Amino acid sequence: MRKSSDWKIRMMPVLALLLTAILITVSFSELLLPATGKKTKSKDGLTLDVSHMDQGYVLAKAAKSGKRLKLRVKVDGHTLNYDLNTDGAYEVFPLQYGDGKYTFTLYKNVSGKKYAEEGKISLTVKMEDPLSAFLYPNQYINYDADTLCVQEAIKLCEGMTDQQEIFRAVCDYMKTHFVYDYIKSVQVKAGTLPDLDGAWQKRMGICQDLSAITVAMLRSQGVPARMEIGNLNGTVYHAWVTAVVDGKDAFFDPTAAVNAVNKDSTYTLERFY
Repeated sequence: MRKSSDWKIRMMPVLALLLTAILITVSFSELLLPATGKKTKSKDGLTLDVSHMDQGYVLAKAAKSGKRLKLRVKVDGHTLNYDLNTDGAYEVFPLQYGDGKYTFTLYKNVSGKKYAEEGKISLTVKMEDPLSAFLYPNQYINYDADTLCVQEAIKLCEGMTDQQEIFRAVCDYMKTHFVYDYIKSVQVKAGTLPDLDGAWQKRMGICQDLSAITVAMLRSQGVPARMEIGNLNGTVYHAWVTAVVDGKDAFFDPTAAVNAVNKDSTYTLERFY
């Protein structure tokens, strides 16, 4: 039995119609590659490209640094912490809580586990549709046209236009083509991001790898999906998938599908991407 989430975006039937209208004007290439633009905001080493706020994402980067960097995002009582690369390159971050005020704060490592605040930028976000945040790549669901699972999704879903059909096809594929990586599960370090191509090549991964692959395949085919992270039965840290199919939430846990966890587990949501 799943425990209901407290996340802000509650889907209504009308969103299905809005999504259809949006997808008519969004090209396949745009869904695969969030683009930089000319609208940027900078402060104290932190730069945000806000050209696509209305589509549910921003790009963030910091000045090159020899120190570890972190990005904290606060919105509507929620706090999300990310590692940020140190080479000055943009990374994509979702605006997954919909409309509202988002505050981005850059932190630089001082020593040990101590970080000092560097720059802070606040944005007032207004989207065309909150579902659009779950149609693009981001730091956790990191893919493009060359990503192996996306290439497979193109072939697997060729000719399909019905969201339910696409969702079933992707979920069935994950059930029959992957196994759980028990060795990686005990060796993985905290803060490790999903490895889509690595897991695809081995046809195995931990929960976040399997979930990220599923989400990438669905998003690349125009089905909004989010990777959700939280607790399984109140004790095990876990990742799973919720897609929005024809305006309704559709749950899928690829780890349970490959029989690595109990299908009757209770899921408690903490964050999602």
